Amino acid sequence: MVRCDWCGDDPLYVAYHDDEWGVPVFDDQKLFEFIVLEGAQAGLSW
Repeated sequence: MVRCDWCGDDPLYVAYHDDEWGVPVFDDQKLFEFIVLEGAQAGLSW
């Protein structure tokens, strides 16, 4: 498998790249989690 340069040799990054990166998410619970985490992160920037 061809991998992006950013994942390097770190096993955690390789697993993330192979199993999660670019895979569409359709689960409402997971999508809500993403929205909440993004909102919290945006609130910390100001």
